[in-house]
Amino acid sequence: MTNQRIIIAGGSGFIGTALAREFIRRGRTVVVLTRSPRERTDGVREMAWDGKTAGAWANQLEGAEAVINLAGKNINCPHTPENLREITASRVDSVRAVAAAMAQAKQPPRVWVQASATGFYGDTQNRLCNESASNGNDALSHICRDWEQAFDDAVTPGTRKVTLRIGFVLGWGGGALPVLAKLTRLFLGGAAGSGRQYISWIHVADLIGIFVEAVETDAWSGTYNAVSPTAVTNATFMRELRSVIGRPWSPPAPAFAVKLGARLMGSEPSLALISQRCAPVRLAQAGFQFKYPELAPALSALCQEKRR
Repeated sequence: MTNQRIIIAGGSGFIGTALAREFIRRGRTVVVLTRSPRERTDGVREMAWDGKTAGAWANQLEGAEAVINLAGKNINCPHTPENLREITASRVDSVRAVAAAMAQAKQPPRVWVQASATGFYGDTQNRLCNESASNGNDALSHICRDWEQAFDDAVTPGTRKVTLRIGFVLGWGGGALPVLAKLTRLFLGGAAGSGRQYISWIHVADLIGIFVEAVETDAWSGTYNAVSPTAVTNATFMRELRSVIGRPWSPPAPAFAVKLGARLMGSEPSLALISQRCAPVRLAQAGFQFKYPELAPALSALCQEKRR
């Protein structure tokens, strides 16, 4: 019989921290696998792993309720050939490490929830992509393809498998929102490039709710777009952010300026310039209820949270 232990691989970051907090609140035991484990006082146990090989952590999968894999190198870095190789390897290797550990378990976890990204679809421009849309043809879409293929190849009889293609997550614990908010406060909150590229966003509270449903609802399996139902253009996003922060109109940043600024900041300009327009069709079919389906209330709630 499974216990109520949740294993979160790569769980020391923004999303993993929020997930661990929610599962602890729900009475679960949480084990976070991380390269730099530390003692914690919130009831979460951290264990060392290298994202490549089995170790003592593998024993934690025995009889666990769920394993959630969030591991992977941050994509917000220059997309040099070396960095792209590291981004791919960190994702594929972590999936294979979890799969190898599960294969050795006499009673593997009941469900494996695997993170992926809406980058799977590539630059969608104005095309609206549901979960059956084809794989894109740029570097990040190829990374997502290899990432998901490693997960699909994992032989896990008796373990339900769920893939979540995650969009642009809104929260203060990480991601791009803190940077965009800072720029906006400095009166630099204009649209990036043409401003017509779409952002498929999701409030972190809704993303955590999706993970919880994926773990707790036996009917969930396969791939889901973990995004709000209302993708918006970059220009609309920045206008709403200026509104909640209390800043006036700002001039757009031409694509060349975005590329220059990204290089100076050590980030990747394509992340701001490509279009990601995705629809959470399977979430709607599953009856998932978003707390923040619209952008303005989502940003307003986050800004109120920041002021508290």
